[in-house]
Amino acid sequence: MKIAIIGGDGTGPEVAAEGVKVLKSVAKIEGFADQLELTNLDWGGDRYLKTGEALPADGLDQLRKFDAILLGAVGHPEVAPGILERKLLLDLRFGLDQYINLRPVKLFPGVETPLKDKGPDDIDFVVVRENTEDLYCGAGGFMHKGTPREVATQTAIYTRKGCERCIRYAFEYTRNRNNPKGKKLTLVAKTNVLTTGHDLWWRTFNEVAADYPDVETDYNHVDACCMWIVKNPEFYDVIVTTNMFGDIITDLSGIIQGGMGVAAGGNINPEPGGVSMFEPMGGSAPKYTGTGKINPIATINAVSMMLDQLGQAAAAERVMSAIMHVTGTKMKSQSAGKMGYSTSEIGDLVLDALA
Repeated sequence: MKIAIIGGDGTGPEVAAEGVKVLKSVAKIEGFADQLELTNLDWGGDRYLKTGEALPADGLDQLRKFDAILLGAVGHPEVAPGILERKLLLDLRFGLDQYINLRPVKLFPGVETPLKDKGPDDIDFVVVRENTEDLYCGAGGFMHKGTPREVATQTAIYTRKGCERCIRYAFEYTRNRNNPKGKKLTLVAKTNVLTTGHDLWWRTFNEVAADYPDVETDYNHVDACCMWIVKNPEFYDVIVTTNMFGDIITDLSGIIQGGMGVAAGGNINPEPGGVSMFEPMGGSAPKYTGTGKINPIATINAVSMMLDQLGQAAAAERVMSAIMHVTGTKMKSQSAGKMGYSTSEIGDLVLDALA
């Protein structure tokens, strides 16, 4: 089991270290430590400032030799915005064909949510976001840039293949998800306005649904979905949506599950031999570097997701149970500097709970 560790920038290496600590411990407990091979890659802002490259020329080929990637965070104060994000996020997602962005939205015990009268039983759904098409393809450009006649275009691209493989993954995920409230998949789009690309999504969704009669289906316009996520999050089981809308929905959902200190996600290539990347949803928070104030729970959550993707279901569940024990009984807050423990101390609490 070969794992690449990209600590990245700012506090990224610190939280990644806690994730690795938990990964090694659970591997020992569950009996697969001898199969674990970890490789640290120094890809990030510091490397870019020294060499002029954020990602080596053969970076994708290097990563294809691994089973999974654990990413700390991306973003360096001395590197212009967009450079590292493009190379270490978008280029990896596209180059490794990580066509699913998987975002569990789960409120852990003891974690604060801004939603009044909502608890862990109410906030527990998953967003399946298409990850390699839409407005993120980079199709577009400028005419007469910097002049009063300037024209800018940004084109959303959708393919039948891209829609279908994402939608089918979402149906399979919904079918296999252990949700006592039932199995329901909600398509989120904007078919009343985006009448070509989202018509393709709508038709594909209904055609694929015929293969999954055991899964209840529903549809929301994206604006209605954002309203219902806040008002009645318990309404949702699994959401499948486009790249752009998924980006917005998952950030909104991250707040209701307690913030980016606990939210994790996976960029998934579910095909045989595919390499997937797992990460906390928080940024690199460079001003907190070295202070021990950043919550590592999101990264440890990402480790649980990674283990599940790699077929280590028992280890994944053990890590998740340890996370919920720590948030429910030990931590005062999930916010930076208010947790009651340092970054490494929270990692140690999870280690204790694993046993």
